[in-house]
Amino acid sequence: MALKIGLVGAGSMAQYHIAGYRRAGAEIAAVADRCGERGRALARELGAAYFPDLTSMLASGKADAVAILAPNRFHAPMTLEALAAGVHVFCEKPPAVTAAEAVAMRDAARRSGRILMFNLNNRARADVRAIVDFLKQGKAGRVNSAQAVWMRRTGIPGFGGWFTNRELAGGGPLIDLLHMIDLALCFLGEPEPDCVLAQTFDDFISNPDFKGPWGVAQPGGVTDVENACHGFVRFRTGQVLTLRCSWAEMIRSEEVSVAFQGTKAGGMLRRTFEVDGDESTTEDLCELYWQRGAEPVNREIEFVKDESMGRVESAENFIRVLKGEDEPLNTPDDAVWLMKIIDAAYRSAAAGAPVFVERT
Repeated sequence: MALKIGLVGAGSMAQYHIAGYRRAGAEIAAVADRCGERGRALARELGAAYFPDLTSMLASGKADAVAILAPNRFHAPMTLEALAAGVHVFCEKPPAVTAAEAVAMRDAARRSGRILMFNLNNRARADVRAIVDFLKQGKAGRVNSAQAVWMRRTGIPGFGGWFTNRELAGGGPLIDLLHMIDLALCFLGEPEPDCVLAQTFDDFISNPDFKGPWGVAQPGGVTDVENACHGFVRFRTGQVLTLRCSWAEMIRSEEVSVAFQGTKAGGMLRRTFEVDGDESTTEDLCELYWQRGAEPVNREIEFVKDESMGRVESAENFIRVLKGEDEPLNTPDDAVWLMKIIDAAYRSAAAGAPVFVERT
C-alpha cells in the first residue's frame, strides 16, 4: 500500500514535492491551505482531499506523513503538532526561526519515534553527492575550512510580504539562503559550533530598485530584516567557516557557492548567474584541487545539471527513508547546528561582538 502524504501549503514549492513523492511511489492524499481557492484547486488537480488547516487534516487520518510548506514562523508549531499526532514530517527550510525551536522539534521527533527531515535540497544535487563521496573516502584529509556564499545583486523577495517580515520569516537572506551554509557544515563533517562573529546590513531592504522575482509583494508592508550578512564561525574542533549571504549587494550578479580546504585536497561548487534569478543564464562548476608533489592538480567533475537544485530528489529521499530504502540526506541534529549558527549570527550582529554557542 502506498504511503499517503498530506501537503500543508499549496504554493509554488508544492510542485517539486509532488514530483518527488510520486517518483518514490507515494500518494498525495490531502492538501491543507488557508487560502481555500488555491488549496481546493490543487486538491482537485491531485484527486486529493482538501482541508482548511493542518489540524483538520490530521484529525481525518488521511496522511501517514505531512510536508510543511508554510511560511517560516509556522514550521515549528506545525511540525510539533504533526509529530504529536503520530505522523512523519518533511519540513521546508529553514528548519525553524530560532535554534530553541529546532531543538524542540528534534526532541519531539525522538519522543514520537517518527521521522523528521528538512528540505535542505541542495544535498541531493549530483555535484554535491560527488563531493560528499570524495570526502567520505578520506581523500581530502581533515577539512580545516570552508566558505559559504549565496549573494544576489537585485534579489529581495516580495517587498512587504512575509519574506521581509522578521516576525514571519525569522530574518532575511541569512535564514532564507542558508543552503550553502548547510552544505559547508556537511563538508566539514557537521562539527559543533563554538563561536560566531557576524554583521548584518539593511541599506537596501526598503529600496524597490533591488526587488527580485520571488515572493508576493504587499505595498506598505513590513521590511525589517537585513539585506546582507557576513560572518565567521569557529567550531569546537578548530575548523572554521566564513559566510556571505545577501539579497541586495553591490556585486556583478548572483553567486551560489561553497568551497572547502582539506589537508590532502580542496574543492568548490559554484553556480553563477549572468542575471539574478534567471536560470537560463547560469554557469555551473564542480572542481577538486590537490598536489602531486610540487605539481598542482585541478580536476573538474562532470555531472548532470539539476534545474530544481535537488528539490525533487530531496522529496523522493524522504519517502525512500520512510520505506527503508535509503539513508536520510539530513537529520534533526544537522538542523539544530545550522539554526544555532544562524541564531548566534543574528545575536552577534545585534550585540556588535562575538557570541559563544551553548551546547545542547
